[in-house]
Amino acid sequence: MSETLRSTNAGREWWRSAVIYQIYPRSFADGNGDGMGDIPGIISRLDSLQELGIDAIWCSPFFTSPQNDAGYDVADYRDIDPLFGNLNDFDNLVAEAKKRDIRIIVDLVPNHSSSEHAWFQAALNAGPGSPERERYMFRDGKGENGELPPNNWGSVFGGPAWTRVDDGQWYLHLFDSTQPDFNWENKEVREEFKSILRFWLDRGAAGFRIDVAHALIKEAGLPDLAEQLTTMSGEDAERPKDRVSPHPFWGQEGVHEIIREWREVLDEYEDRAMCAEAWIMPLSRMAKWTRPDEYHQAFNFGYLETPWDKERLQAVIDDSLKEFGAVGAPSTWVLSNHDVIRHATRMAYDKIPKQGDGIGPDYEQPNIDRGLRRARAATAFMLGLPGGAYIYQGEELGLPEHTTLEGEYRQDPTFFRTQGKRVGRDGCRVPIPWEKEAPAFGFNETGQSWLPQPDIYASYSRDQQVGIEGSTLELYKKMLKLRKKYELGHGDFSWHKDSIGDHSLGYVNSGVLVLANFTGSNIPIPQGEILLSSQNDLSSGVLEHDQVVWVKL
Repeated sequence: MSETLRSTNAGREWWRSAVIYQIYPRSFADGNGDGMGDIPGIISRLDSLQELGIDAIWCSPFFTSPQNDAGYDVADYRDIDPLFGNLNDFDNLVAEAKKRDIRIIVDLVPNHSSSEHAWFQAALNAGPGSPERERYMFRDGKGENGELPPNNWGSVFGGPAWTRVDDGQWYLHLFDSTQPDFNWENKEVREEFKSILRFWLDRGAAGFRIDVAHALIKEAGLPDLAEQLTTMSGEDAERPKDRVSPHPFWGQEGVHEIIREWREVLDEYEDRAMCAEAWIMPLSRMAKWTRPDEYHQAFNFGYLETPWDKERLQAVIDDSLKEFGAVGAPSTWVLSNHDVIRHATRMAYDKIPKQGDGIGPDYEQPNIDRGLRRARAATAFMLGLPGGAYIYQGEELGLPEHTTLEGEYRQDPTFFRTQGKRVGRDGCRVPIPWEKEAPAFGFNETGQSWLPQPDIYASYSRDQQVGIEGSTLELYKKMLKLRKKYELGHGDFSWHKDSIGDHSLGYVNSGVLVLANFTGSNIPIPQGEILLSSQNDLSSGVLEHDQVVWVKL
């Protein structure tokens, strides 16, 4: 097996400052031409990621799966789905990435399995009261004959969170009905996942991104949602206003016991890390997930959801550095991922759909130029901050959301469980473009694509940007190079009082001033060496609206 790369400086571990690139395997690169991205495709494009300057790759799930939720419904946690390759391909990916000083992070899905998982099939066959059913959340129903679900919980994807089986019992699925929730009070479940962690760590994984990390433990007795929280079911699930405590299935305190067990496993190995996908607010609560014996990182969704607004960005940065710093953890910074509208589109709007809803052809279409301008600026503002950062595949190209994808092509369970009322997340998951004139824009050689790419992706193709001064790709490459040169990920931070105005905000990290102009009049660029800017023409000596500049003081 391949060894994981090792750091030598305590307190400066790689994950504290790493720029981690998320690959959605279906849509990154297709090595065999079947229209579905795969691990050989990823390997074939590693040189491009090395040139970009990333430190690690987080791969969304590639496990054996019926693909009812794009691989987040796992049937076998110890094997690769044939759609994506095999275990030898994974070993080759780890080895080839290591040659390029890139680590590989595995996406683990512990809240639920696929309904095709051997354990769930055994539970169905074993019947009520059996040890097999104790691995999942089976319950008797309410009503005279048990015909009503056990409580009023709703699925994040829309509709009820309970499905009844032939013998009359119901099972819980906070997501799709093909994704039954594990019973994390069950010792066998806990031991199984510790074994799964070791399986991938032994194969050279640098760590894990933990899916729905805040949902594993449910409140004893599975009480109904309180009236003020019933919007958590169905269409309004996982909204910021509902991420509060107490809540019967989000952020239960018992989750922390599980995290500590996992941390003990990771500490058996060198230089491994876990990052929690925990939609827990406020940040003071989220930071508790990154205490020294728990996760190494948690996605900073408070930052992701902050609009391009001076006051709100200043507040969330202050809050992030304070709360994560209080527990000795780095903050992470992120603007896009596979579950949210790409920020090059999101920032084109003053008001956007709620998280998970997506944008479809019937929605007001974005101002693409404004969105890209703000997205470039927002990324330049973010990548100067100390801590870790996450980049979602294609954002280095300035890729917008596919906002005109027709219903006939959609595959997100949200679309089907809401009868199309919420179009879902497919728009940010479309295969990315590599070459303008190639089939499927270079995604493969056959032109097949599991989701159709919009024609506008041609102009965003990597070959149209590489080496082109001022392109979004070259801006990203320059930012990551300078971030490493000046060690900004490990840097110190202070607001630059002289750069804070009615429409501007600046901070200094390790002698580098990062200055943003949000709206209104142009502002003068301070004296010093201009390192980079989202604004291509700086000859006038001023920074325009929705632009960012880095200056070495």
